[in-house]
Parts: sequence; structure tokens; C-alpha cells
Amino acid sequence: MRHQMNATDSRIAAALLAAPRASWRTVGRVLGISERTVVRRAAPLFGDGTLRATAVRNAAHFPDLMPLALRIRCRPNRISAIAATLARRPDTLWVDVLGGGDEICTILHLDGPDARNNLLLRDLPATPAVRSWTSHVLLRVFPAAFDWSGGLLTEAELAGLRPNPPAAPARPVLQPLDHRLIRALTEDGRASYTDLARRVGTTALTARRRVEALVGGQVLRLATEVDLARLGVRAEALLWVTVAPGALEETGQQLSRHPQVRFAAATTGSANLLVAVAAADLDALYRFLTDTIGALEHITALEVTPILTGVKRTGLVRPGSL
Repeated sequence: MRHQMNATDSRIAAALLAAPRASWRTVGRVLGISERTVVRRAAPLFGDGTLRATAVRNAAHFPDLMPLALRIRCRPNRISAIAATLARRPDTLWVDVLGGGDEICTILHLDGPDARNNLLLRDLPATPAVRSWTSHVLLRVFPAAFDWSGGLLTEAELAGLRPNPPAAPARPVLQPLDHRLIRALTEDGRASYTDLARRVGTTALTARRRVEALVGGQVLRLATEVDLARLGVRAEALLWVTVAPGALEETGQQLSRHPQVRFAAATTGSANLLVAVAAADLDALYRFLTDTIGALEHITALEVTPILTGVKRTGLVRPGSL
């Protein structure tokens, strides 16, 4: 049974969305509550799976990874089965059921051209319930959107949660130890440095230094997964945006910093910018489209696909979704 979340729980969750490895003391100081209260409220949320901590690799730093977004149209009576099959794949990060219940969007990190070709040329064509699909390579993911906190925290609170980043973070040279640390953090993004050191065979000090280098160098993104409906989000949508090529970088960066944007990436395909939006309700989504998207002069076309349900996020299958 999942715990009911009150306003304090929601703010703690928002703090952990913005800073997944923030200490209980830091969360309490920033939110103006005691460390004991943070531990007392957060522990049951992690215990019952309401909050889950993980990590996601940045494909830009792993040459063999192929980041791909797929839009798959299915027979409506088989869409749950197709979504479940995709969610069980270890290379899927997001699996969402869209629109009228006959379309799925999934984001994958495929292990090279062979894995991509097997999926697109063998697995999907061999699935009778799949009617059609389009594939979109993620050319650039704009990282600012990963600081999303559901609009539950002030800018001052967000600043207090995040350490000052280096002016130009250096890209670390990956070592065998780093790959073991990444696997351990994927399983538990809040594991202590002592626990990480025990699991990968090093010292706590070395584990801390390497994790800080991986995160600071944007090789790895730490993440907290939560069902957004529990934070008051009632309208999620994917926007397939067409932007004038010369303005793609500027528009992507600008949208990725918006407090309602959870994800933004430049893609191949007829639309060249994919944006995931989380809004309190349909009216808030409408205002985002009219006030924010409508104010951007370089956008030439827009398709909005509502998300009916999220089956998998940040590489974690949602409880009860399969």
C-alpha cells in the first residue's frame, strides 16, 4: 500500500527530483523543516516505491549508444501488451501510451547499429499488432529540463539544493571502475558512498570522487522517479515541434529551461524538436501552448500528443503498469 502524500511530502519529492542525491540535512535546511522530519516522511516513500532513485547515461558520452525515439501505432486491443513488452526491454528509458490509445512513444538507448537494425528491421515488422512506426534519432538532449521540480519549489530553494557547477565541467576519461559505479547507481541512485565502494571494490573516497566527476562532467544524470499525478500534474503531453534549423539550438535551450518542460531534444524527422510537458491541468497546458510556444517566432509547425499513461520512466517500470 502506498502512503498518502501531503504538501510536505510533495515538496520533499520535488527537492529530490531537482537534486536526487541531496542529503536529508540539505533538503531540510532548504525547505525549512527538520532533518528528522525529512527522514520520517521520505523513508516510507522510498520504501513503498513512490519515490525511486536511479541514474541514466548521457548517450553523448558513450559512442556505442544510439539514442532513439520511436512512435509506434498499434492495434488498440494490443497496446497494453506492446507497451509492456517494450517496458521490459533493458534498453528502453521511457514508454508512454499516447493520444487515442493506439500509439506508443518510447525512448531507447540502443547498443549500436546491430541492435537498432534488429529492432527496426526484424522485431517490429514481425509483431502483428504493430501497424506502423517512425524512428527519430535524438541528435542533442538539452540538459536544463532535467532540473524539473514540478513548480513546487522557489528559485531560491532550487539554488540551495544545487552546488555551484564548475564554469566548464571537464569530461572525465571513463575507467572500468566508472562502468561498475554507473551500474550500481542505476540500481540505487541514493546508495551511500560506503555501499557503492563495497559493491564496486574501491574506497568510499574514490567512489565519491568518481561519482562527482561523472555527474559534473554530464556523463551521468541522477534521477528520482515518481508518478507525477501524485504531485498534482494532471496533463502531460509530447510536443513534436518544427523549428527553423538556424534557431533550433536557441529554441531548444529556451524551452528546456521552462518550469513545465521535463525533457527536450533535437531530433531527426519531419519535426526536429521533441518536448515533454507536464502541466497541472488542461488549462495550464493550453496556456503553455498559447503563451510560451506561441511566442516563439521560429516555430513553423506543432503537433501535440497527450500522454494517457506512463509505463516506464528513467529506465524504471511504473508499479502496477504491467
